[in-house]
Amino acid sequence: MAIIITDECINCGACEPECPNTAIYEGADDWRYKDGTKLRGKVILPDGTEVDSDAAQTPISDDIYYIVPGKCTECKGFHEEPQCAAVCPVDCCVPDENHVESEETLLNRQSFLHNE
Repeated sequence: MAIIITDECINCGACEPECPNTAIYEGADDWRYKDGTKLRGKVILPDGTEVDSDAAQTPISDDIYYIVPGKCTECKGFHEEPQCAAVCPVDCCVPDENHVESEETLLNRQSFLHNE
């Protein structure tokens, strides 16, 4: 499953640089599929949706740091554990029960995002 940042977040920003997929953004910041990935231009996501990877997407949160579920791989293919959770001083990076995914799905996403 993807990781979420709960509203206990103190906006310290420790998690953001740790994400190998650049899936973590500061509250109110736009995000892009291309950020931290090898995706460029028009791409078809694993779910069949066509997107422009360069286009700004609406922030998921305006108040606290947030994680884009479609870019989160729980650090599979990079690290033994999610790095955001490992560095969070208030333990607000937790599994998202609304985005339960298999290890295979997470590894496929990692491969898709980084063209491996």
